[in-house]
Amino acid sequence: MNDFPKGFLWGGAIAANQAEGAYDEDGKGLSVADILPVGKNRFDNLVLDIQQGVYYPSHEAIDFYHTYKKDIELLAGMGMKCLRTSIAWSRIFPNGDDATPNEAGLRFYDDMFDTLLKYGIEPVVTLAHFETPLSLVKRFGGWKGRPLINAFARYCETVFRRYKGKVRYWMTFNEINHTHTLPLLAAGLFIQDEATKLQDMYQASHNMFVASAQAVLIGHEVDPNNQVGCMLSLSPVYPASCKPEDVFASYQLRRRLLFYSDVQLRGEYPAYFERIRKEHNLQIAMESGDLELIKRGRCDYLGFSYYRSSLHEDGMKILGNTGGLLGKKNPHLKETSWGWPIDPLGLRYVCNELYDRYQKPLFIVENGVGAVDVIREDGKIVDTERMEYLKDHVLMMGEAIADGVPLIGYTWWGPIDIVSAGTGEMKKRYGFIHVDRDNDGAGTGERRIKNSYYYYKQIIETNGRNLDYAPFAK
Repeated sequence: MNDFPKGFLWGGAIAANQAEGAYDEDGKGLSVADILPVGKNRFDNLVLDIQQGVYYPSHEAIDFYHTYKKDIELLAGMGMKCLRTSIAWSRIFPNGDDATPNEAGLRFYDDMFDTLLKYGIEPVVTLAHFETPLSLVKRFGGWKGRPLINAFARYCETVFRRYKGKVRYWMTFNEINHTHTLPLLAAGLFIQDEATKLQDMYQASHNMFVASAQAVLIGHEVDPNNQVGCMLSLSPVYPASCKPEDVFASYQLRRRLLFYSDVQLRGEYPAYFERIRKEHNLQIAMESGDLELIKRGRCDYLGFSYYRSSLHEDGMKILGNTGGLLGKKNPHLKETSWGWPIDPLGLRYVCNELYDRYQKPLFIVENGVGAVDVIREDGKIVDTERMEYLKDHVLMMGEAIADGVPLIGYTWWGPIDIVSAGTGEMKKRYGFIHVDRDNDGAGTGERRIKNSYYYYKQIIETNGRNLDYAPFAK
């Protein structure tokens, strides 16, 4: 059952720091992404500055800052209805809290959104996508610092007013629940003291809850047509066995991931948080009015990423950086080249789980598969693995809609190859459009259409009805 509603937003998703490059052009300041080198251990032994002789993938990325017009034209060729991207906060306010915004940065996004709209592509914008201005991290310790709340509010009001009528769908913080697994990216936290780690994470979380609520209220005030959502990483966690301890341990882990949407969508701290607070002796600094603000500023919808499922057993150490744990292999699922389980039914499961919990519209704003592309002698890239993954997940989206889940849209992660957030690699490719650039930044930057490009075009043209990829798998 794959009867998608009229007006369903088929599209793709990128992030400024993984695509734009131009890290110091036209007045842009540094963000936390700009100090991350390439490699699987890119978060180890970090220094909060740029060092000589180190390659930083975000500095050039795929040069979208200069190529966006041609790239958007290519995306439009698929018939995409929307593009999720982010605004780099430090491109608008280089230090995060400058007295006046950077006009060159504002103008860039004006031009980009105008280009999207020219092709009938709706911009879907994340306000903070792993791009906390580095200056705010150095001066205030990232989001554990209260001054970031007002700085973020000024930034949000600036872009809400500037892009009124151009952008309707907004999200506050990308994968906010990764505050626990990717603290620097998700919350601007440079963790140096393990003793205060949990305290800092929950303090940062509270400040982001207040900031998110303010953003919702400002967004509605500036334009009542604005829809301001939250965004979480919510790939599911299954018990590794039917042993009761494993079942409950996986349930507790899931609640920890859902804690962030519980607050942002229900407008209050859940009852189970009180035990967490007491057991870890958390002292969350709150100001008068914070809780009332969080209640008034509930998000309009839930955007989430889904890539894979994972297994959890009692006592297992938390691993991985997307939606749960790897650790234990699921014998019932195939895996990608990067060892991620492929679980289309898990997407239907999560859609039902989230709608049952919140009764709010859902937006699948990240889904995709990283693979190694092979360019044949005839120049073709026949990426059957990517097409099969797409087909199976679209099928399960259709089933979720038939189950009664209201889905706003679906944005494939990385419709054009971009830098990986986890490792900074280019080799791990998600796109329907190949970019000639390698892990070291070498390459011409040439764009090349993959066979999956034409397959996704077919899916969009038929509103999810024709899922036959056989003609493109040769």
